[in-house]
Amino acid sequence: MAPADDTDQRGSGVLWTAPPRGRRGPKPRHSLDGIADAAIAIADAEGLEAVTMQRVAASLGTTKMALYRYLPARADLDAVMLDQALGAPRALPDADWRASLTAWAVDLFTRAAERPWSVELAQRPHTPGPRELAWYESGLAATEHLPLTAGERLDILALLSGHALSLVRQQAGSAAAEKELAGRLGPVLVAHADRYPHTAAAFAAAGRAQQRDDALGFGIARVLAGVAALVAERAA
Repeated sequence: MAPADDTDQRGSGVLWTAPPRGRRGPKPRHSLDGIADAAIAIADAEGLEAVTMQRVAASLGTTKMALYRYLPARADLDAVMLDQALGAPRALPDADWRASLTAWAVDLFTRAAERPWSVELAQRPHTPGPRELAWYESGLAATEHLPLTAGERLDILALLSGHALSLVRQQAGSAAAEKELAGRLGPVLVAHADRYPHTAAAFAAAGRAQQRDDALGFGIARVLAGVAALVAERAA
């Protein structure tokens, strides 16, 4: 069977495939971590669109066909890159569930912000790897004793991770654009404050207090406040 091309969207869960024991022949030249590192170096330098099986193979001094022995599909390359880029989660603080989940979400944001292209990979169809599943394990452990269903606990993580990753995508490369927008919008709001009084007042106040960069903390706090209200309702 011919190997899948670079647009294939199905992964085979290669991160969960144990290497065969006692296999005869030469030792494999490459490891999944080594392949992931090579792909990550390309993405860091040139962007995710520059990462192809051909480019990764060339950087490793091998051929595209040889690389398919390790990664049968492009989605497998995405999965090993994402697993390596995110890494394992840090230990959560020994505190209540709200503090633990706040630390979890902030840590996820920080990791993804170091490599914003990881957000794109997280949203592509793939089989989560061991490190990615460790994030689930960590977050679910923080909610273990809450009076919530398993589905609700998973939904909490979905809300927090969605908020954190959407902000990474929004902020990636947008610092200069945001400053430019503020420069253009400021005079407009001043000139037309009578037509847009709430918008003008909000932007002015937020700018003076430098509050517009707190979307991460604000969103996390609001999600967890909603969870706390549900927990209180269940307890009553």
